[in-house]
Amino acid sequence: MSLSLFIARRIYRESDGGKQVSRPAVLIAMAGIAIGLAVMIIAVAVVIGFKSEVRNKVIGFGSHIQITNLDAVSSYETHPIVVGDSMMSALAGYPEISHVQRFSTKPGMIKTDDAFQGMVLKGGGPEFDPRFLQEYLVEGEIPVFSDSVSSNQVLISKSLATKMKLKLGDKIYTYYIQDDVRARRLTIAGIYQTNFSEYDNLFLLTDLSLVNRLNGWQPEQVTGVELQLKDYDKLEDTTYEIAIDTDNRKDEYGGTYYVRSIEQLNPQIFAWLDLLDLNVWVILFLMIGVAGFTMISGLLIIIIERTNMIGILKALGATNFTIRKTFLWFAVFLIGKGMLWGNVIGLAFCILQSRFGIFKLDPETYYVDTVPVSFNILLFLLINIGTLLAAVLMLIGPSYLITKINPANSMRYE
Repeated sequence: MSLSLFIARRIYRESDGGKQVSRPAVLIAMAGIAIGLAVMIIAVAVVIGFKSEVRNKVIGFGSHIQITNLDAVSSYETHPIVVGDSMMSALAGYPEISHVQRFSTKPGMIKTDDAFQGMVLKGGGPEFDPRFLQEYLVEGEIPVFSDSVSSNQVLISKSLATKMKLKLGDKIYTYYIQDDVRARRLTIAGIYQTNFSEYDNLFLLTDLSLVNRLNGWQPEQVTGVELQLKDYDKLEDTTYEIAIDTDNRKDEYGGTYYVRSIEQLNPQIFAWLDLLDLNVWVILFLMIGVAGFTMISGLLIIIIERTNMIGILKALGATNFTIRKTFLWFAVFLIGKGMLWGNVIGLAFCILQSRFGIFKLDPETYYVDTVPVSFNILLFLLINIGTLLAAVLMLIGPSYLITKINPANSMRYE
């Protein structure tokens, strides 16, 4: 063991036992590190969790990639495209695609004796993947959707059901305006609640057959096709690859295929989520600054208290570099203990919040009803390593105070 490390451990033990070294300075330094690291861990876990929750809900309703008619961009009154078995097989053949499903939409209105509400009827075929909605189903069941016959059953959100005073099993009248007003009576088979108000307050889900008949389309015509990816990180590359093969091609009725990713379909939501990353970086820099400056103040106090010891070491032949290294090792011990407590606090919050949902949110504003957390081991390690390196580097400058201490003057006050 080097002399610097030995002396640093001795000072640390004395500080830990409250001897000779200023206990308040040590506690303040460790508290700064602990609080700063805990806040960083919590902030990163919450932002990652929040982004994941919101992103998964957007993807759950709209998939990763959609192929629709170019003429139908930014409109729920859609123009159809032809999606036959050959196209479905070709799309499923892309290596990054995990699932392909057709959908059709029709804007309309729900009317009861007391109220009316605009909505969009969205139809799914037999290949519809129910896993997303199954997770958020609160009552009833998800019907088996068909592209050939209609069950006249729908899924409705809890927010719509509450607003319209509807319950499971109720029959609702829906109206659709084309050249004339068309009406359909549908039965509520299930009620879901995702807390994603932009979709919950808009969509009713039913059979592809019903929506296509309301639109007056041919058997293979649909609003579009939804593609699920195996890996979200491949979204941009896969969208580009499919767009090269599909964009601007025309079907037999003159419809033009147009490929868009979920980020292109919802630019405002994803731009908002990207802004959260900036907030995290601001928090990280602030907390590292707080932790670093508390360590600097603590180290300066300890150096001043140990002026006599520094003078003796210099008189015995120790170099400034050796003494500086001693105090930096001592600082590493304090930083390590502070980081230990910071990790305990941060991880405890993440575990308690993920299991018990202690802290609540307004789902109308944040799309989730509790503060979501997501633990990422790689980011956790990077935060710890970054905090340690940043704190030690910030202490190198203040440690040069040792070079200003004169042995003769420092030992005079012994």
